[in-house]
Amino acid sequence: MSIGKTDLNLLKVFEAVYEERNLILAGKRLHLTQSAVSHALRRLRELVGDELFIRMGKGMVPTARAAAMAPTLLDSLRRIEAALGVEPFSPEHSTRKFVIAANDHVTEVIVAPLSHALQQVAPGVDLVIRPSTRLDLAEQIDLGRIDIAIGIFSQVPSRFNAQALMSQGESILMCKGHPAARRKLRLKDLTQYPLVTLSVGGQEEGAVGGFIVERGLARQSEMFDRRALEEALLEFKTPPRLRVTIPHSLAIPALLRGTDMLSIVPASLAMALADRGGLARRDPPYQATPAIMQAVWHGRDDDDVGHAWLREMIASTARAAEKALK
Repeated sequence: MSIGKTDLNLLKVFEAVYEERNLILAGKRLHLTQSAVSHALRRLRELVGDELFIRMGKGMVPTARAAAMAPTLLDSLRRIEAALGVEPFSPEHSTRKFVIAANDHVTEVIVAPLSHALQQVAPGVDLVIRPSTRLDLAEQIDLGRIDIAIGIFSQVPSRFNAQALMSQGESILMCKGHPAARRKLRLKDLTQYPLVTLSVGGQEEGAVGGFIVERGLARQSEMFDRRALEEALLEFKTPPRLRVTIPHSLAIPALLRGTDMLSIVPASLAMALADRGGLARRDPPYQATPAIMQAVWHGRDDDDVGHAWLREMIASTARAAEKALK
């Protein structure tokens, strides 16, 4: 196959069909009719010598050849687009859409104030928030479907870049009528009262030591320092009772209300939830390892002016959130 005979527009069709998995949606994205997309896909199949996509139900499923081609091909397309250049990024005039991966804790603490700031300085910029808890997070970044992922990562592969945003410890939440709400917490309280904890994946999803590893990216699965808690309670010979384990932090107030349960959460989340009323916030009676929240993105986006601007906006928002904890 000679590259001189290749219509590069066919590669844009491949990109759209691969990411949308639907010919109609791909056509809308490219401003083409479904017939035009089908015709372009047929030409690409003849060029490559593979079906590339197989119709299944109402969608299109990539073949093994298409899945193998996609990461390199899509990365090359973005490099070509960057090399050709775009108009200088102007926040106040931009209508760009950025996709951020974040859990509900990060959305509460970082994304919400970020959105407020963008409304003032970049009113035309839109944000799409995807769950950072999905198992294919690294693949989504590789394919360019996610611009930036925000979370706790213990391992970042070399093809990605990372920026530390904020460091924080843990806090313990309880309803204001809790027996321990009028005094400092004791270690014994953590054996006496059942706990509500945050976890977005356990060992059944491949989590090891509180982190899920996929494609070289290790992201936090448990939102508390389990090892520090268990070691602190060794003297009591009674393990803590994790009565309720949930993947969504915003359910915590409803779970704690009117009960004697305690919840161990990141300090910034505890502040946000306690400020809404009905909950008391206390320091844990043991030393937990501080967690460092990071922004992670693909290295190909380093020189993207708009992307760099968004990274700085996120970092600025995180600095303000960290300062509020002190």
